[in-house]
Amino acid sequence: MTNYREIIRLHSLDFSNVAISNSLCCSRNKVSEVLQLAEQHSMGWPIPDALTNSDIEHLFYPDRGNNEGRILPDFEYIHSELAKPGVTLSLLWAEYCAKCEAEHTIPYQHTQFGEKYRAFAASKKATLRIKRKPGETMEVDWVGDTLKVHDIAAGSDVNAYVFVAVLPCSLYGYAEAFPDMKSNHWIAAHVHAYSFFGGVTRILVPDNLKTGVIKNTSTELILNRSYREMAEYYGTAIIPARPVKPKDKPNAEGTVKVLETWILAALRNQKFFTFEELNRAIREKLDDFNAKPFQKRKGSRLSAFIEEERDFLMPLPASPYETAVWSTATIQPDYLITVGNCKYSVPYEFIGKKVDIRTTESSIEVFYHTNRIASHVRRAYSKDPIYLPEHMPENHRKFLEYNSDSFNEWAQGIGRFTLIVVKHFLSMHKVEQQGYKSCASLMKLADRYGTERLEQACAKALSYTPSPSLKNITTILKNGQDKVSISPTEVVSSRESAVYGITRGASYYKGGDC
Repeated sequence: MTNYREIIRLHSLDFSNVAISNSLCCSRNKVSEVLQLAEQHSMGWPIPDALTNSDIEHLFYPDRGNNEGRILPDFEYIHSELAKPGVTLSLLWAEYCAKCEAEHTIPYQHTQFGEKYRAFAASKKATLRIKRKPGETMEVDWVGDTLKVHDIAAGSDVNAYVFVAVLPCSLYGYAEAFPDMKSNHWIAAHVHAYSFFGGVTRILVPDNLKTGVIKNTSTELILNRSYREMAEYYGTAIIPARPVKPKDKPNAEGTVKVLETWILAALRNQKFFTFEELNRAIREKLDDFNAKPFQKRKGSRLSAFIEEERDFLMPLPASPYETAVWSTATIQPDYLITVGNCKYSVPYEFIGKKVDIRTTESSIEVFYHTNRIASHVRRAYSKDPIYLPEHMPENHRKFLEYNSDSFNEWAQGIGRFTLIVVKHFLSMHKVEQQGYKSCASLMKLADRYGTERLEQACAKALSYTPSPSLKNITTILKNGQDKVSISPTEVVSSRESAVYGITRGASYYKGGDC
């Protein structure tokens, strides 16, 4: 902007127009024009401090800069449209003019349109260089290229994906190869990196890969549940890089490029048969990489880490995080869930409910509405479902508790005649388990009629036959025959008759009319 105040001040000191123009780097015609306008408005020196150059310009040129009726272009729209193939600034200006004509407003000319857009575009390219604090951030990424591990059994090569983590302050790096980039290996890589660094950073900056970040927008961030759980365990905060914005984690990107040469390219001609063998070779190259002197500053990544960053890392937990995989399932009528090659029980009250399952190498946990409802020690294989008694209905629990010892113990607590009947039920079949149903039914009769009546009914049945059936005992109880007392000789005679089969005893023939 022209310095109107200075022109008028220098003129009051009797400087010539040529001297004023040379001093203020403006044309002599401009100086002459300003002095004429000052004279027209009776403006001389001194000018009040409150009257700025902008105020003087509005006073001298009231129509200048008046864009009343003009529409400012939508530069955000123009910026996004120019990214499309074939779209030019001239085409967008023509569309802008057509829009102004339809709205009966005055458009900016092509030159002003272009200048204003270029000023807007320049503001979008601003870059802020951030000074990283020691122990604050760890940036992570996968290397784009892969190595190979030869699988002898399959007779073919398997891709090895290399994970990279870097501490931006010291540029100290970590690398490890995995057979894939799935969630379990992604989280395991973080655990190993923290162990390698000997501490935890306060912030973790990953890419927006699905194993870590489900959704990342300007208003919402949704992390993978296992990934978030790992961060909570270590007390760190996950702040993903913005989508398609590698400048948010420049150190990881730069380290990836260097490691592609320093490790991947260096190992390209070597053949590896296991991932353990490959990772040993990577660790050797990694140690050389971290110990390599800096080109533009003293020391190396290793020395910078030891001297500047290691002491600022948060301490590791007492034990490393155990990688967990989350899944969901709807509980079926058998109240079992399937994990791997095994089936595990959950409380039967949750049949038909949708639950979350957390699986680690050593445990299985089941959650309903964030509340844990079941947990099991994980097994590699089990032929039969793994039921916990507390998860079962009462009748199911009793069924599983059935065995000869439990039945005999129960019968012994009631009386000797009941014990005789139970032993008879257990021995009357080829397989002992076939008698469990009769014994269980006998227990139900005890619940219904009482143990005392059951004992009397068993005694009455044994007085008739040494091989009573469940139906015999049930009939005796229904008809109340157990309430009719019997003499001990009747029971003894029934036992003796077993030698000769089912025959009438002597008591049947004594006395009475024919």
